[in-house]
Amino acid sequence: MKLLWIGLGLCALAGAQDFDVLIRGGRIVDGTGNPSFLGDVGIRGGRIAAMGPLAGKTANRVIDASGRVVSPGFIDIHNHSDYTVLVDGNAQSMIRQGVTSMIFGEGGSAAPVGGKQDRAAERADWTDFNGYFAKLLRQGISTNIGTYVGSSQIWTYVHGEHAGPVSAAELEQMRALVRQAMQQGALGVASSLSGPPGSWIDTDTLVAMCAEAGKAGGIYSTHMRTEGQGVFESVAEAIEIGRRAHLPVDIIHLKIADHKLWGQMPELVATIANARTQGVEVQTNVYPYRAGQNNLASIIPPWAHEGGTQAMIRRLKDPAQRPRLEREILNGIPGTNWYDHYTATGGWDGMLLVSLSNPAYKQYEGKRMSEVIQAIGKPPIDVLFELLENNNGSVPTVYFHHSEEDMRYALKQSFSSIGSDGTAVAVEGPLAKGHPHPRYYGTFPRILGRYVREEHVLTLEDAVRKMTSANAAKIRQFDRGLLRPGMWADVTVFDPAAVIDHATYEKPAQYATGIDYVIVNGTVVLEKGRHTGARPGVILYGPGKPAR
Repeated sequence: MKLLWIGLGLCALAGAQDFDVLIRGGRIVDGTGNPSFLGDVGIRGGRIAAMGPLAGKTANRVIDASGRVVSPGFIDIHNHSDYTVLVDGNAQSMIRQGVTSMIFGEGGSAAPVGGKQDRAAERADWTDFNGYFAKLLRQGISTNIGTYVGSSQIWTYVHGEHAGPVSAAELEQMRALVRQAMQQGALGVASSLSGPPGSWIDTDTLVAMCAEAGKAGGIYSTHMRTEGQGVFESVAEAIEIGRRAHLPVDIIHLKIADHKLWGQMPELVATIANARTQGVEVQTNVYPYRAGQNNLASIIPPWAHEGGTQAMIRRLKDPAQRPRLEREILNGIPGTNWYDHYTATGGWDGMLLVSLSNPAYKQYEGKRMSEVIQAIGKPPIDVLFELLENNNGSVPTVYFHHSEEDMRYALKQSFSSIGSDGTAVAVEGPLAKGHPHPRYYGTFPRILGRYVREEHVLTLEDAVRKMTSANAAKIRQFDRGLLRPGMWADVTVFDPAAVIDHATYEKPAQYATGIDYVIVNGTVVLEKGRHTGARPGVILYGPGKPAR
């Protein structure tokens, strides 16, 4: 009996640890932008329990962070994994970048689903955000997830795949859908205005949607109408919407995406800075590449998209429409704010095809459009129409349309944060298809390796702030984004001397390296660079969701 009591006592002592996880001896970059310091981080019950010198403290799991940086987990403020996380909740390419939270919903969001949307139900077995969030949690997710409600999603639900104007009844239905989305936890309204259906939404309708989000404490996140000719007018519209709707604005991937306007980023930044001095809470996010990604269909003028994808394809096949289409594609449409990707890039060699659904065209994935035109041996417009007609009207495409110097200038601004504009994919399995933009794999390590360590564009502390607390504050998640006792334990541990991206435009499917550990809500998801399979992610609800 005496031996039994001694054994039980030893077991009790062995289980009485101070922390669940103890990260020892790291260089703590806490997310504030303040100078780093050496110290320890203790985690208990999913939250940060203590920081500083924690010598003598014990834990169920001790991580030696000597020579490493310990930072808050990175928050990707602009992410497109709305559906890929349902295919694979491990979010491999994002977790391996140190990302612990992803924010979805630009333009088209996961909800609401139904109404007058064209084939919307084919991708969803839910109708609202409650259903979408429930499915995510049932399947399990390795990162935390938050989402805006997309203005295009609202528009197509109520008005269909058609241009305006909307009736008073339709506008009220749009308002009601935004209110419902905010009550279910959306973070605000996000728009994608450079092409249909987003380009059909007028400023007044956007103000009406955003006003509902603002009442619930949300923000307006916008991919502007144009980032090329007319970019100054587009920034002015974003600022006007924020002012009239009384809510903060975040301009998605601020850039000047037209080679004729390169070098004017200082003037564009000054416009934003001036609005801020006048009391408009406008910020921006940036990704560290000089190319973006859209769709080959974005080259087709907005009027030709009226009625949806199949209607567009019918117009491409109509010989009577050919002269107008060719003229507007090659020259733009004067007097409008349509962003023509062809004129912006300056030619077919500025486009790289990401993926093609038709097996007969798979050989062209990862090729420049100029190479594809040469290989097929037909006039450029014929090849453009053929690709769209035979690939269901959609060919994701990388566009080389903005300059490195402008990007760097935007990146350095105090009001600019980091967002990938990428998607959680993997180097194997169902998410390994296609030839995506390298930002899917490399955004955050690229910032740390190239723009902090190698080129000194940013300090380490400010770069981490732009990837953590700056993004958390935008979406009003005040218990994440900083290393502080009481905060949720989303933590990234990386090697500042080695962290780097490897994904290139030619070979994008390469994971970044130098990220050693990723902890989400106190659970280790990445251990010594390997995914553990853990899925401790939760939903990041917006402030409009009633407290439970």
